[in-house]
Amino acid sequence: MSAVSDRLPTFPWDKLEPYKATAAAHPDGIVDLSVGTPVDPVPELIQKALVDAADSPGYPTVWGTPELRDAITGWVGRRLGARDITHRHVLPIVGSKELVAWLPTQLGLGPGDKVAYPRLAYPTYEVGARLARADYVAYDDPTELDPTDLKLLWLNSPSNPTGRVLSQAELTRIVAWAREHGILIFSDECYIELGWEADPVSVLHPDVCGGSYEGIVSVHSLSKRSNLAGYRAAFLAGDPAVLRDLLEIRKHGGMMTSAPTQAAVVAALGDDTHVHEQRERYAARRTALRDALLAHGFRIEHSEASLYLWATRNESCWDTVAHLATLGILVAPGDFYGPAGDQYVRVALTATDERVAAAVRRLA
Repeated sequence: MSAVSDRLPTFPWDKLEPYKATAAAHPDGIVDLSVGTPVDPVPELIQKALVDAADSPGYPTVWGTPELRDAITGWVGRRLGARDITHRHVLPIVGSKELVAWLPTQLGLGPGDKVAYPRLAYPTYEVGARLARADYVAYDDPTELDPTDLKLLWLNSPSNPTGRVLSQAELTRIVAWAREHGILIFSDECYIELGWEADPVSVLHPDVCGGSYEGIVSVHSLSKRSNLAGYRAAFLAGDPAVLRDLLEIRKHGGMMTSAPTQAAVVAALGDDTHVHEQRERYAARRTALRDALLAHGFRIEHSEASLYLWATRNESCWDTVAHLATLGILVAPGDFYGPAGDQYVRVALTATDERVAAAVRRLA
């Protein structure tokens, strides 16, 4: 029998190590803009909630506390405009990446079933299909796919890596097409609160889904909005029949968010002030990096939302990575996200103000 690891591609980030070494040798140190990991402090009210719940000797539940489910349903209604969301419509998860990687397996997909995802996309969508031994296909427009045997359709708006936002009209058309063909939609909306030149819309908005959540689930994370990547805090919202089945599977698998983290999420979702403050930090970094890249000869495409700038110099992405590494700046090559990205790089906004300022000086 083949090992499970044999089903997976080479871990892409290992290929970046030589360029990281070059960037790290810069006299003023590396500016790492390659990985979108938060660097700013966890807001104090969230830290306090975590500490106050630290005495949690018992097992947490997979479905979460009633307080957590109240916080999620409240946020989904307030922020996404979804109507009539109840506890049955939500499910906490242990960070969004584990859900993406294991969803096809948990849905019971396998050989002959197809999983579709955007042509430029987070690599874990493909990994999830491979783990389940399912087939996979990348798309530019999902409604142009052959719906035969297509069981799971991933949407990602705002996009990682491009920052592209699907309009309300596009989402409405895609949801209608998927329902016509009985295809389950999972919409990765982890960057939905980070729109800059566009206002991202959720598939759960009534103008998109018609007030029905049949066949649609949205994925949300607190990693970026609240700097909680280290907490592994995320949740699903949507079709209660799908979430009921996932809940049963996850109960058997012990996929439960820790009790202190659940308490921290309640605090995070109940406070909008820290989200606005973090947005302002990212907005300032985005403006500084965007202007510096444009002045350095880059062209930036999409990037109207999320925490990345999708940039090109019309050359191999690896040539661009090498060039920036000589300036002590590390970015992600676009082909990590699919062959269509082979002339682009993804530049993350997740560096301190001091490191962003250093990158701006070097690009000048």
